[in-house]
Amino acid sequence: MITKRLVPLVLAATLSLPALADEAAVRKSLESKLGRPLTSLTRTPYLGLYEAYADGQIFYTDDKVSVIIAGALIDGKSMKNITDERLQKLTAIKFSELPLTLAVKQVRGDGKRVFATFEDPNCGYCKKLAKDLAKLDNVTIYTFLYPILSPDSLDKSNRIWCAADKAKAWNDWMVDGKAPGGKGDCDTTAVKKTIEIGRKLAINGTPTIFFTDGERVPGAVPVARIEEKLAQTASR
Repeated sequence: MITKRLVPLVLAATLSLPALADEAAVRKSLESKLGRPLTSLTRTPYLGLYEAYADGQIFYTDDKVSVIIAGALIDGKSMKNITDERLQKLTAIKFSELPLTLAVKQVRGDGKRVFATFEDPNCGYCKKLAKDLAKLDNVTIYTFLYPILSPDSLDKSNRIWCAADKAKAWNDWMVDGKAPGGKGDCDTTAVKKTIEIGRKLAINGTPTIFFTDGERVPGAVPVARIEEKLAQTASR
């Protein structure tokens, strides 16, 4: 998956920081240091740390904001990755609110199992995913063209969107390497809107998959994992 992540794991603050007495002060100080607003700030049951969520990432800090930690928090008793579990909840969406008319639609078999992806046509991991998804049956796949890697990504996305058969043009390129023909000179508002939606959803890498229960799964996950998730959502 192509993604932009915060590189330093720990940003140390000066030791002379005054004590911060309340959550509002922690939020204000953390937002100032990160240079971005926080979506949420909650106290964790671990070492008195706060969990801060912003732009699709989780950070941890103490009540003095003397350290800012960007990394996985593991429960020492259960060995569960608390950060991953929290990210699944915090990054979940309402699937019904996705504007599916802006996506390339593929229906196979009875089409009962549904999910959506955000993909860049020049993303290598997306091409791997496309080849894996070709093995799935009885699915409806909504592919949002999300060209974030290069100007050429936008050009290819526009050409695919303008094709008479969008799904075929997408698979011809992603699976078979056949570049989309024709021109991207039709109404490509859908591609522009998808870029805006992706940014609002803090989608920083492709591919990103959304299932009907709202769960977000980044990366080219194995098709077996997708099958498992589709079975779970179908049983609800």
